[in-house]
Amino acid sequence: MLIEHLITSFISSAGFGIIFNVPRKTLLQCGFVGMAGWCVYITLSLFMGIDVIPATLAAAFLVAVVSQLFARMYKVPIIVYSVAGIIPLVPGGMAYDAMRKMVENNYTLAIELTIKAFMLSGSIAIGLVFSEVVNQIITKYQARARY
Repeated sequence: MLIEHLITSFISSAGFGIIFNVPRKTLLQCGFVGMAGWCVYITLSLFMGIDVIPATLAAAFLVAVVSQLFARMYKVPIIVYSVAGIIPLVPGGMAYDAMRKMVENNYTLAIELTIKAFMLSGSIAIGLVFSEVVNQIITKYQARARY
């Protein structure tokens, strides 16, 4: 089951890389970034029983860290990797279900799904920002250590 998740997350990230018109030489790395994030999400949420919101936060943090590493290694802007890598974590299906429940007049479930989709989206944003903050702190201390 995990292998299927890894393969599909790799394909979806690389596929969105194609849609976003990233350089062809970065498609494998984009797929890997998305696969790594999804692997963390699945491992934490399904196998370890952690709630999906902290699992999404951890996965988004990992996506941002790996994106920063790849951006430095391959001399490509970080956005190339982070946007394609975050795609498997986006709660699009949940947002669709929320709108569908709204149209079906099931407002209680619609609001519940909407709030959860917003919380997942927020955890993605917080994970990306937190990773950048940690990166800035590390870079600052490395620069001080050189002098």
